[in-house]
Amino acid sequence: MTAPAVLGTDRLELGEGIRWTDGRAVLTDILTGRLLALPDGPDTPLAPITQLPFPLGAVAPVEGRPGHWIAAAGTGICRIDPDGNVDWIVRLEDDAPVAMRMNDGVADPHGRFWAGSMAYEGTEDAGSLYRLDRDGSVTRALRDITIPNGPAFSTDGTLMYLADSARGVIRRYPVDPVSGDPGAPETFVTVESGSPDGMTTDVEGGLWTAVWGTGQVHRYRPDGTLDRIVDLPAGQPAGLCLGGPDGRTLLVTSAHIGLTDPGPLDGAVFAVRVDVPGVPAAPYRPAVPSAPDPADRADTL
Repeated sequence: MTAPAVLGTDRLELGEGIRWTDGRAVLTDILTGRLLALPDGPDTPLAPITQLPFPLGAVAPVEGRPGHWIAAAGTGICRIDPDGNVDWIVRLEDDAPVAMRMNDGVADPHGRFWAGSMAYEGTEDAGSLYRLDRDGSVTRALRDITIPNGPAFSTDGTLMYLADSARGVIRRYPVDPVSGDPGAPETFVTVESGSPDGMTTDVEGGLWTAVWGTGQVHRYRPDGTLDRIVDLPAGQPAGLCLGGPDGRTLLVTSAHIGLTDPGPLDGAVFAVRVDVPGVPAAPYRPAVPSAPDPADRADTL
């Protein structure tokens, strides 16, 4: 494993949601509402794709529609077209009792989009995990999460990993391949120092997670055993993916938010070569263009 390389000159406030798609990496700077493309080297700024007037947590490409995205943004889920126009599918948290925003999100191998919500102030149990199905319906799949990060899915989509960062825990859920409903969770990993944040899986079933507050990325084997640690010169790694032409480049975002004296690489994006590849980000695969009102099928955690 090589030492981390720095990609780009930008230092992000809250860089997350990095995904390898269509031969490039895209990522978000959540609180500035920016969607950005990653440069190849250290001396080039990140390339702007679009900027929204509200937080942008994560995106997934839309199958067969280049330049179109499904996004966890603001208080809900929306579509973004190549010109940056927003079409809201649902504003899930507009009527929440505390101020909320969307956080991380990802498409699963079956073409559904999953997105988590959290309170701006980190209110305990205020967050939820929502699922946008291919038919456009939106379901609250899980509730009573404080800060949801991920989810990440096994390559066949039958296992879901979801971090509750505030509790330092990653849970693993079986997922019904037909309905998309998650089953009873098990505790996969409890992180003793720092907080598990963005996650991805590799082709061997390993789970990679950025560990906020430690300057580290961890890889866990499918049995939950810690397999390796990647040290980074930034204290708050936040999002990650496996990409590059062979899927063996670990790309990690970081953040300088909340740091009274950030270092020169806090908020940078890093690249590290690893042995086990991942796969490109799954797209959202719509079956119909519209969505009814959201359902609520969540069991209390």
